[in-house]
Amino acid sequence: MTSEAPTQRVWTLPPLILHPFSDSNGPSKLVESSRASLMLQGLLPSGELSTEELEKRLLDGRYYELRMLFYVGRDLVRWIEQCLDWSRGQDDLKEHQYQFQSFAAFLVDHPPAAVVEKLRQWGVADYKAIFGRGIALNCLFAEAPARELLADEFIRNYYRYADQLFASYRRARAFTELGPEQFTFVLYASGEYTRMLEREWEES
Repeated sequence: MTSEAPTQRVWTLPPLILHPFSDSNGPSKLVESSRASLMLQGLLPSGELSTEELEKRLLDGRYYELRMLFYVGRDLVRWIEQCLDWSRGQDDLKEHQYQFQSFAAFLVDHPPAAVVEKLRQWGVADYKAIFGRGIALNCLFAEAPARELLADEFIRNYYRYADQLFASYRRARAFTELGPEQFTFVLYASGEYTRMLEREWEES
C-alpha cells in the first residue's frame, strides 16, 4: 500500500445513505439467539429447552444477522462504487488510481469524526466490524442467500469467515490509502436524506 494521496484540500465524497433492514420478528430473533448462545455455554439455565431447540434459535438469529449485514454492505458497496466513479472524474485525483480497497479501508478504518459520532448516536458501537463484514458478504454473495443454501457451520460462525474474507480482500492488491484529513463525507439514514431533499426542493 502507499499513502501518496493529495493534501492540498479536503475532498468531499458522495454522501453515504444507509437503508433500514428489519422485519417484525427480527429483534426477537436476535434476543432469542443471544440467550440460546448463553444457554448452550451453560451461562444461563436452559429450562425445558432441548439442545436442538437452542441450536435452532441460535442459527435463526445468526442467519438474520447475516442478512442484515448483507443489506448494509450493499449500501456500502454502492457508495464505494460511487466514490470510485467520482474520483475518476476529478482531474487532480486521476493519477492516484484509487481502488475499491482504498475507499473500503477508509470507511472502516478512518471515517470522519462526525460520521463516527452519528453512528454512536444511532447506538452503533462496533461499526468497523459491521462495515467490514457487510462488505465481505457482498464480495461473497450477489444476492442475500436463502437459508437452505447455507451450511449450519457457516451460519454459526459467519462473522469469523466474513472478518477473514475482508482482511484477505484488502490484501488482494496494492492501493492508495485515504485519510480523514484529505477526504470527508456525510452519513444519512435513507429517510433522513429524503426529508433533506424535500426541504431543498421546497426552498428552491
